[in-house]
Amino acid sequence: MVTSPLYAVIDLGSNSFHMLITRLVAHSVQVVGKVKRKVRLASGLDKHNQLDDAAFARGLECLSFFAERLQDIPAENIRIVATATLRIATNADKFLAQAEQILGKKISLLTGEQEAEQIYLGVAHTCCSVDHRLVLDIGGASTELIVGNGFKTAKVASLNMGCVTFNNEFFPDQQLTKNNFTLAEQKAKNLLVPLATDYQTIGWETALGGSGTMQALAEILNAQHLPAILSLDFLQQMKSQLLTFKYFNDIKITGLSDDRIPVFASGLIILTAIFETFAIKSLQLSSGALREGLLYEMLPDMKQLSIRHRTIKSLSQRFHIDEQHADRVTSQSATLYSQFSTDTPLLKEKKGGNDFKLLTAACALHEIGLLLEYKQHQKHGAYIIKNTDLPGFSQEEALLLAFLIQSYKGPIDIELLNNQTAVNKQNAKYLLATLRLAVILCHRRQNEVLPNYQAKLVSNKIYLSLPESWLSTHPLIFDELKQEQQHLQAINLSLSVVKV
Repeated sequence: MVTSPLYAVIDLGSNSFHMLITRLVAHSVQVVGKVKRKVRLASGLDKHNQLDDAAFARGLECLSFFAERLQDIPAENIRIVATATLRIATNADKFLAQAEQILGKKISLLTGEQEAEQIYLGVAHTCCSVDHRLVLDIGGASTELIVGNGFKTAKVASLNMGCVTFNNEFFPDQQLTKNNFTLAEQKAKNLLVPLATDYQTIGWETALGGSGTMQALAEILNAQHLPAILSLDFLQQMKSQLLTFKYFNDIKITGLSDDRIPVFASGLIILTAIFETFAIKSLQLSSGALREGLLYEMLPDMKQLSIRHRTIKSLSQRFHIDEQHADRVTSQSATLYSQFSTDTPLLKEKKGGNDFKLLTAACALHEIGLLLEYKQHQKHGAYIIKNTDLPGFSQEEALLLAFLIQSYKGPIDIELLNNQTAVNKQNAKYLLATLRLAVILCHRRQNEVLPNYQAKLVSNKIYLSLPESWLSTHPLIFDELKQEQQHLQAINLSLSVVKV
């Protein structure tokens, strides 16, 4: 068996240097290596924008580590880019020349607009959202704002403000004061206001971002068992909480890791200014940015299939899922969902809605754990989903999938139900009931023996009307439906099987 070639992307960022190493497996990206070093290059800029010797040394030492890994990767499969700090630094040419000598490869110094376009592509390739989107990225020395549709950008901007450079300017003593916050906020808004009218004229349906500040905020929400959706109210709560501390070293916020603390305040200020200036109502975390944009543009045919379809197809092949049976369960779930939606306001989404798409993903993957063993296959399946890269699915959506897969038959895991925040809790119960009933009806794994039936869902009561003749010739399925009545009671749903 021929191993697929490796691909590498290196990003010389203002705060961190990153190396991402991947390969293609069943038409989907598999990460085989990640290296990240907090070089803090931007903190080495003096008032004349000259990189000091310490920053030089940190950066070049990091690249000597990266160079070892690049030796085994074809040159045509490598992309190395430099961003904001090396655009600003007056001695960038000297640094880049030494860096290229160490790596043995050419480094592309991206303009701000080129960086913004690649960030947008990284989001477009890895996120399953509406196509008309606003994408934000807050780096160490620059902030990118992009409006686009599908894989095309409509307007891009790169501003010279970042969490490291704002730290240097407004928090040199790492002291948290109202005055420092006010000055930083005012500068951010002064840079943003000239862009606001053009962006709002173009408009967007959803806002996405995945840089460190936004990830840190999502981790705080996750620690509180709340959806990782950022709002202005939440950002202002974080600001108020930060101002209860005197210095950076005093900051203690549940869910905020120590390595994110040094640039958290300045990143929060920039993000809050963007929210206020652009009147953003909410923002979701993206799973891709600059590195993913560079990577996916290297890979063949990455725009032909939707990201979720690629992910599900790849997992189906890697874990030898019975795709014919998965399609059968998906079809029955769709029928049940459609009939349930008639009388249940909480399922008001049409079949194209995200709840329904997550249900079909769970149908496609519900037997993923069978490759390991039958006895614990539902737990194995949930573990796989929770610990696998799932491009196209957010962390919250992955937790919902894990809940549905672990509980698609037998006892229902109430803790997993309570931990998921991707959908309304009541909707999660309805999605689970839909999946469980579809699995029972498909018990024989044959299309030609599936019954004609009617289903209703009114409040917490499910009515399933099945032909008496079919039930009499399927006593095991009938018995499983009787047992299902007991299982669904655990989540306050009742099931009535009506013979017709």
